[in-house]
Amino acid sequence: MIAYCSRCAARLAGPPPTTCVACGYQLFVNPRPTGGVVVVDGDRFLAIRRAREPHAGAWELPGGFCDGFEHPRDTAVREAREELGVPVNLGEFVGMYVGTYRFQDEAVPVLDCFWLATIESGEIVLDPAEATALTWANLDNPPPMAFSTMDAALGDLQIRRRAVGLIR
Repeated sequence: MIAYCSRCAARLAGPPPTTCVACGYQLFVNPRPTGGVVVVDGDRFLAIRRAREPHAGAWELPGGFCDGFEHPRDTAVREAREELGVPVNLGEFVGMYVGTYRFQDEAVPVLDCFWLATIESGEIVLDPAEATALTWANLDNPPPMAFSTMDAALGDLQIRRRAVGLIR
């Protein structure tokens, strides 16, 4: 929890959102944006097994945190290339989902943005610092994912596919 003003270091009256009584600075806890991809091939999607905490060993979608003023779609492309070793083509925007990410013993709010994607070219070569394995999972019956926002995105994709008659 934030206890001191990041501008003047005065003790805060309470947790954000709050205004510092010493300097008037307004403090908020805003979600950190991310960009991620659901790499699809027919009725399958690519899941990778996390190499590190939080949730090491769980399945996830490729993606990560935005740099400075980076747009989440650019993050999605960059992270996919870093984690999978191949370029991807972004397709339809899947959605934005508010979640949490455990970092430095804090539950940090995140705003996870996902796009459908396809592999542009090349063979997948996982970054071992990011992932230990990959699988092509069925979109209709995905494994539990490391983060609830990923489960939500895959659930929304199932709904969309049913709506357009692609699956029963």
